[in-house]
Amino acid sequence: MRWDNLGLNGSTPALFGSEVVSRTFDTPEFRGITFHEIRARTIINRVPGASRMPFEWTVNPYRGCSHACVYCFARNTHSYLDLDTGHDFDSQIVVKVNAPELLRRELAAPRWRGEHIAMGTNVDCYQRAEGRYRLMPGIISALRDRANPFSILTKGSLILRDLELLGQAARVTEVATAVSVGFTDRQLWRDVEPGTPAPDKRLEVCRTLNEHGIPCAVLMAPVLPFLSDSPDRLRETVRAIAAAGATSVTPLVLHLRPGAREWYMAWLAERHPHLVRRYTTMYAEGAYAPKWYQRRITRQVQELADEFGIGPSRAGAARRLQSAAAEAAVPAGPTQLTLL
Repeated sequence: MRWDNLGLNGSTPALFGSEVVSRTFDTPEFRGITFHEIRARTIINRVPGASRMPFEWTVNPYRGCSHACVYCFARNTHSYLDLDTGHDFDSQIVVKVNAPELLRRELAAPRWRGEHIAMGTNVDCYQRAEGRYRLMPGIISALRDRANPFSILTKGSLILRDLELLGQAARVTEVATAVSVGFTDRQLWRDVEPGTPAPDKRLEVCRTLNEHGIPCAVLMAPVLPFLSDSPDRLRETVRAIAAAGATSVTPLVLHLRPGAREWYMAWLAERHPHLVRRYTTMYAEGAYAPKWYQRRITRQVQELADEFGIGPSRAGAARRLQSAAAEAAVPAGPTQLTLL
């Protein structure tokens, strides 16, 4: 999808079509970020047919993400816009300003069958841009009014702003949430997830959502080989997740797809050059760590979850959200979860 396809009529061949308005705000929370405001033609997107995810539909009000996670698998999507997958992905954010009204119209269409809609499966719908554009209240309200089931995966604490709306939706349809916390080490967090709330803040979000009757799981993602995968660090993270009252925890070992791979490896060479050869060997066969390694991490986390009393995922949307992310992340082998 190029810029000329992001406009309302898709008729302008230029990179920045006539329907795109670009704004840069010189405020501390948005300094260095440019927002490209577009009017999308559609907002409910079908998951590609080759995917094994247990839902078919997603809503993504943003493209690009100011969370700036160095490992984000969605980085390559910016190349479709003729933007780079590194700095541009972090700072050139596409905002679908008509997302709420468009969603309401598409949900009301006779062809729509009320199927589950997943959000946060590409980039975070509660990234910093949402604080300015406030698209999610309108999106949740539209889903609530049609009693349409949905799930949200986020690293953002801004989801608590919409707690009342989520509660209203949960009274009429199936609603599930999950937060992503791969590790609790604060220095590692500052290095690899510089635009996100701290891990303990995300776990507070998990606790609050569950206390208000909104099922919230934790995706322990990503587990970073040789950086966050020691037994002590795994134990520390699972203990914190258990203390937050998560409905379940499921790990994901780092996967390095094109776009993310180059950006992450450049960061690794700068910050941990002694690990470059080990990563090159581990990911020599492609985007995924060896299955034996994935199985080892999964087993360790499951044992720790049992030790700290985190129960198995209950049936319903929370489990569906986990399973969906798992299928997106790993094409074969043990069940893992994607980080979005």
